[in-house]
Amino acid sequence: MPAKAKSAPKKADASLRLYRSLRRIRRVEEEIARLYPSDKIKSPVHLSIGQEGIAVGVCDALEKRDAVSGTYRGHATYLAKGGSLNAMMAELYGKDTGCARGKGGSMHLIDMSAKVLGTSAVVGTTVPVAVGYALAQKRLKTGAVVACFLGDGATEEGCFAESLNFAALHKLPVVFVCENNGFAIHEPLSKRWATDRLCARVATYGIPAKRFADSDTVAIRRHVEKVLPKMRKGGGPIFIECLTWRWREHVGPGEDYDAGFRSKAMLAKWQKKDPVAKAAKALSAKQRVAVDAEIEAEIAAAIAFAEASPFPASEELGTDVYA
Repeated sequence: MPAKAKSAPKKADASLRLYRSLRRIRRVEEEIARLYPSDKIKSPVHLSIGQEGIAVGVCDALEKRDAVSGTYRGHATYLAKGGSLNAMMAELYGKDTGCARGKGGSMHLIDMSAKVLGTSAVVGTTVPVAVGYALAQKRLKTGAVVACFLGDGATEEGCFAESLNFAALHKLPVVFVCENNGFAIHEPLSKRWATDRLCARVATYGIPAKRFADSDTVAIRRHVEKVLPKMRKGGGPIFIECLTWRWREHVGPGEDYDAGFRSKAMLAKWQKKDPVAKAAKALSAKQRVAVDAEIEAEIAAAIAFAEASPFPASEELGTDVYA
C-alpha cells in the first residue's frame, strides 16, 4: 500500500504536465492561425496542430541537458523542450527580440538555453547537425542525448542514410523521431516509397526501431524514458516512427481538403485520437480550467510582447551573415 500511495502523486503530476504541454502548443498554434491573416506574422508558418503528441511524448522524457533538433514544422518541438514563447512569437513577428533576432521566422527557431539546437527550412538538414552534436556530447562524456525530429520526406534525403550509418557506427546517443504524416507537401507515401516498412529499413543499420501507429503521447514517452539510460552509457541510437496527421494545410493557417489529395474522413479518424482531448480526460474539470486559464494568460502576454517589440535596425541586415 505505501508504494501505491507514493506513485499516485507522480502519475497525477505527469498527467497534469503532459496536458499542459499539449494544450499550450495547441492553443499557441490556434492563435498563430488566428493572427496570420492580419499580416502581423512576417513569415510562413507550418503548424503542428494534430502532431503535438509526438514532440511532447519525446521531450517530456528528456532531461535539461538533452538537446533537440527540429523540422520547419517545429513549433511543437521548440515549445515542448522549453523554448521561450515570448522569443518565438517575437520571431514570427520579425522582431529584434525574437529567438533569431527576427531574421529567421517560424522555420528557424532556436533556444540554446533550452537545448533547442534549431530548426531549418531545408528538409533533412537538421539530421546531420543532430548527429554531429551527439558526437560532441559523447566525446565530452556529458551523458546527454539528442532527439532528432524529421518528417517522412526527410527519409528520402541522402543525409538521412549517411547520418543513420554514422550514428550506428559510432554508437551515438541520438533518438531519431520520424513524424510520419503521410505526405511530402502534397505527395503521398504511396507515390514515393516502394514499401512502407521504414522501421525494417532502419533496422538494417543495427538500430532498434519501433513504430507507433497512433502517436500515443504516453506510450511514446514511456518508450523513450525506458531506452535513455542505456543510450547515455554508450548503447547507441534508437529510431521511432510515429504515424500522425497534420490537421491544417502544409503551410498556412487554413485547410487543404478541397484540393482533393487528402480526405476529411481521414481527418475525422485522427481527430478521434486527438492527443490534447485524450490528455484532458486524465484531469478533473477544476484542474483543466486552472491550466487553461494559465495558458491563455501566457499566450496573451507573449503576443503583447511581440507586438510591443521593435523591428531590427536596418544596419542589422548584414549582421550574422558569413558567406
